[in-house]
Amino acid sequence: MHTHRLLLTTAALGLLAAGCGDDTSTAGSTTAPVDATTTTAFPDPVIDPGDGGDYAPDLDPADFVAVVDNPYFPLAPGDRWTYEEVDEDGNTEHIEVEVQDETRDIAGITATVVRDTASIDGVVREDTFDWYAQDADGNVWYLGEATESFDEHGDSEGTEGSFEHGVDGAYGGIVMPADPQPGDAYRQEYRQGEAEDLGQVLELDTTASVPFGDFDQVLRTRDWNPLEPDVIEEKYYAPGVGVVLETTVRGEGGPAELIDATLAG
Repeated sequence: MHTHRLLLTTAALGLLAAGCGDDTSTAGSTTAPVDATTTTAFPDPVIDPGDGGDYAPDLDPADFVAVVDNPYFPLAPGDRWTYEEVDEDGNTEHIEVEVQDETRDIAGITATVVRDTASIDGVVREDTFDWYAQDADGNVWYLGEATESFDEHGDSEGTEGSFEHGVDGAYGGIVMPADPQPGDAYRQEYRQGEAEDLGQVLELDTTASVPFGDFDQVLRTRDWNPLEPDVIEEKYYAPGVGVVLETTVRGEGGPAELIDATLAG
């Protein structure tokens, strides 16, 4: 589970469709509407972003602001979310997501640091630091992660999945648009053949009930990766809270539900 998908789980209007292939693109030219009704049969891929893999956003640090206050993806230092999910083996995974009181420089952009730890039976199985930044239009960009996985004994299994925007052919993407509309599709991250997560806005006014509470005016998205076509997830974002629920609509795995949160707002 990765924060960029729960907040993220295991998370732009990424510069898609016609504008995507221009490596001089900026954070303000990222919209790519797609008809959401075409995804109901789950074709492979769910959508085609239309860029042919030619995605290399040139982000200008001057286009970014110091805070992340998108209502669907707010990140204030000290904010904390707790989730629980039953994995495909029947184990209950406990996920703690906390905004750190620190920043990281990513290609000249000051990014907010979010720590995401996933544990099973009290043993940390994944420890991740994710990096986010918001542009002046209000889009929240996911700029990379430093992640380490562990076995059931707590011994390191490696750092596969770590990446940083602009390094070794890896690029960030937008995890939450400033003005999400049904049908909008976007890249969340990109490294050809390794990291190709995409998302699409499905609806803006649904409901979600989880142990932490009942929510309305919830944004629902569909997330997938063409490298793993057998898995499709949907995420529910409550205004002022962020992700409250993630479900797997194709593939194995139970829902990840918000069970507690401490928020500055």
